[in-house]
Amino acid sequence: MKKDPLVFIKHIRDAIGRIESFLKETSKNDFMESELLQSAVIRQIEIVGEAVKNLPQDFTNKYKEISWIRIAGMRDKLIHHYFGVDKETIWEVIEEDLPKLRKQIRKILERGNKSGF
Repeated sequence: MKKDPLVFIKHIRDAIGRIESFLKETSKNDFMESELLQSAVIRQIEIVGEAVKNLPQDFTNKYKEISWIRIAGMRDKLIHHYFGVDKETIWEVIEEDLPKLRKQIRKILERGNKSGF
């Protein structure tokens, strides 16, 4: 039995929330120097990517404005090339991509709660 896509969307929302919580009042320099923070954030990005990979194609096709393939690709890179993870790239994801994704996910959840998909 297939899971409701909203389950995975909520996993994405929650992982982004954890990243924001981990990094509250954290500077880029603090992040770059803390292996603990890097590890925690990278794990949550992996969760976001894994949740995306579990979304059915008919669902992702409804939301083409979201770079689903790019998100899943980031997860694959983190999982399979963990020794080559570029901290600058991770910081860019945190600063540029996650806020945008958070807003998009919020809209999906609002629509889903109204329409029940």
